[in-house]
Amino acid sequence: MPNTRPTIQRLALGIAVAAASLAPLGPASAKDRQTLVVAGGCFWCVEADFESVPGVLEAVSGYTGGHTENPTYKQVTGGNTDHYEAVRITYDAEVVGYQRLLHLFFRSIDPTDAGGQFCDRGSSYRTAIFVANDQQRAIAKAELDAAQKALGKPIVTPILDAAPFTVAEDYHQDYYKGGGWTLTRRGPKSQVEAYKFYREGCGRDARVRQLWGADAPFVNHGN
Repeated sequence: MPNTRPTIQRLALGIAVAAASLAPLGPASAKDRQTLVVAGGCFWCVEADFESVPGVLEAVSGYTGGHTENPTYKQVTGGNTDHYEAVRITYDAEVVGYQRLLHLFFRSIDPTDAGGQFCDRGSSYRTAIFVANDQQRAIAKAELDAAQKALGKPIVTPILDAAPFTVAEDYHQDYYKGGGWTLTRRGPKSQVEAYKFYREGCGRDARVRQLWGADAPFVNHGN
C-alpha cells in the first residue's frame, strides 16, 4: 500500500498557506499603531463616527480625566467623579494622521458648548482632547486654532494631559451596531434602531450641520 502521508501533509500545508493569504488583515497588521483619546459627548456616537474613518483600527468607549479609580457609567454620569465619556481611537499612522483625526473631531462636535453636547448635559459630556506629549499638544493647539478661525467663534474644548483610561462596560462597546434589543420611549427597538433614534432625537447631526455645514464629515453617518 503506497504511503500517502507526505501527499496529505503537502496538501494540508498548501491549504493552510492559501487560507493565511486570504485572511483579512486585522489591527495587528498595522505597521504604525498610534492612539488618540478624545471626549465628544456621547461615546456611542464618537465610536460610530471614527470607526468609519479609513485607517482607524478600533474605537473603544471609556472614561478618563477624573479622580475615581475604575469608575462605572452610573458614577461618571452622576457627575461626582470629574470623568469624561471618552473614546480611545487606535489608528494606523501610515494611513491616517493624528492631525487629520483632530480635524475631523472638531467638525463632529459643538466645540463652543461648555456644558455638554447636544441633548446630553453635565460634566461627563463635555468635550476635550487628551494629549500624551508636547508634539501632540502642539498639533492639537494648531487644530483648535484652525477650527476657531473656521467657525469665527470661541472654542471651549480644552487640551488636557493624558490620564488613566478606564474601558466602559461591555454593553457600551460598538453600541451603534449591536445585535440586541432595548426599550425606548417608542417601544422596543433593535439596538441599531435605538441608536439611530437616540442620535436623531438628541439633535447631534442637526447641530453639527448647523455649525459646520459642508465641512461636517459625519452628519449622515448612522442615519
